[in-house]
Amino acid sequence: MIRKTAVQMAESLAQGETTSVELTQAHLDRIADVDGKVKAFLHVDAEGALAQAKQVDEKRKSGEKLSPLAGIPLALKDVLTQKGIPTTSGSKILEGWRPPYDSTVVSKLKDAGVVIMGKTNMDEFAMGSSTENSGYGPTFNPWDLARTPGGSSGGSAAAVSSFEAPLAIGSDTGGSIRQPAALTGIVGVRPTYGAVSRFGLIAYSSSLDQAGPFGRTVLDTALLHEVMAGHDPKDATSINAPVPAVVAAAKSGDVKGMKIGVIKQLQGEGYQKGVQTRFDESLKELAALGAEIVEVDCPSFEYALAAYYLIAPSECSSNLARFDAMRYGLRTGDVNGASAEAVMSATRDAGFGREVKRRIILGTYALSSGYYDAYYGSAQKIRTLIIQDYAKAFSQADVLVSPTAPTTAFKIGEKVDDPMAMYLADVATIPVNLAGICGMSLPAGLADEDNLPVGFQIMAPAMQDQRLYQAGSALEAALLSKWGAPILDKAPALGGSK
Repeated sequence: MIRKTAVQMAESLAQGETTSVELTQAHLDRIADVDGKVKAFLHVDAEGALAQAKQVDEKRKSGEKLSPLAGIPLALKDVLTQKGIPTTSGSKILEGWRPPYDSTVVSKLKDAGVVIMGKTNMDEFAMGSSTENSGYGPTFNPWDLARTPGGSSGGSAAAVSSFEAPLAIGSDTGGSIRQPAALTGIVGVRPTYGAVSRFGLIAYSSSLDQAGPFGRTVLDTALLHEVMAGHDPKDATSINAPVPAVVAAAKSGDVKGMKIGVIKQLQGEGYQKGVQTRFDESLKELAALGAEIVEVDCPSFEYALAAYYLIAPSECSSNLARFDAMRYGLRTGDVNGASAEAVMSATRDAGFGREVKRRIILGTYALSSGYYDAYYGSAQKIRTLIIQDYAKAFSQADVLVSPTAPTTAFKIGEKVDDPMAMYLADVATIPVNLAGICGMSLPAGLADEDNLPVGFQIMAPAMQDQRLYQAGSALEAALLSKWGAPILDKAPALGGSK
């Protein structure tokens, strides 16, 4: 039952072959069996999940019209607030905090009858590319437990990849949905900035953060995307426009006559041989389906990584100032006679991890008097150039493509002491966030060197998310026909490195 797609599970529910309670219990049993090794979840709400499932079953039995995903279990990244459920953003500074409200995404999930099973592990405040920066320990890649699942949404990606959940939600600030999707062999989408509400999404970098869906297939992901998306007056950056028809696009999968632009700067040197090989093969599959492949030049992308690591830390420096030991969360150093400043300093020192401190310091420096124009101001100019490069590229192609990540999953501990090496893991995904457009990663096969998943990235203009699903479903079908089975069926049984 747990190895079915979300669509197949929904069909089984509709036909009375199973119930949501049975389906949810099967996934809770799976979590009990394997999450001791994977460490995808920080908090499992078994009682709450079964209560939600029971409610859906009662509604179905009474003949009430339900959403397509009603009764389907889901894993939720711990960056989204859920009323009464521990929400930490992977940080010790929020340990034990139970929000008094639901994020808009969670409200939409509940309205659709999606069963939220628990909160997944993540890099602290979404700062990282491996889920090794969590205050609660790392998550492990189900394909090889000696490797990372990517980050910062590694817990959500690992939950789907290990069959602990058919669907999950992550957040993507610089690639934190697409990169872990690539490293764990699943589908992950960063919707257009503003297409999914950020109300209740604990902020890292407000102009870059965006929640999005994970699934095992393009269609599963599209169904979750439609549930999540839509205008929200509680979010000042929310786009007041109809949700793109992503489900219809995922079902069509026709790329005949579509122009697909290969970004010159996001391939070749620095990319693992097996990653480049699977990418080139995927391009041939799309060409065989009638798509026209063209190369596009985006010269400003060379500076995207540097611009991102000035803009994001600057915004994080501002956003994380609210964790001051005065209102909620951790409070330490409160001894007799201690000043507010001393308590705040002791609390932030104890509550924040190394990477969060690094980015706060970097961002504070970039925003400081005398350096603002040289660093933050210059980075914003690069951002404008990247937006212009995308506009030019989209005048030549309907969608743009690249490998999602330059390598397959790297080993736990391999890059944790080398920030620059870690940051380079997001070199292909960051431009999308800087431009505010949408992107998808889907499995393109396994690298020959290590038999680990490779991701294929598709990018589309803002509010043209349906193009991702149209191209993605076409490639997925072609590759599925070639492989003869879903890529996750090729994953080794959980249990250590190869």
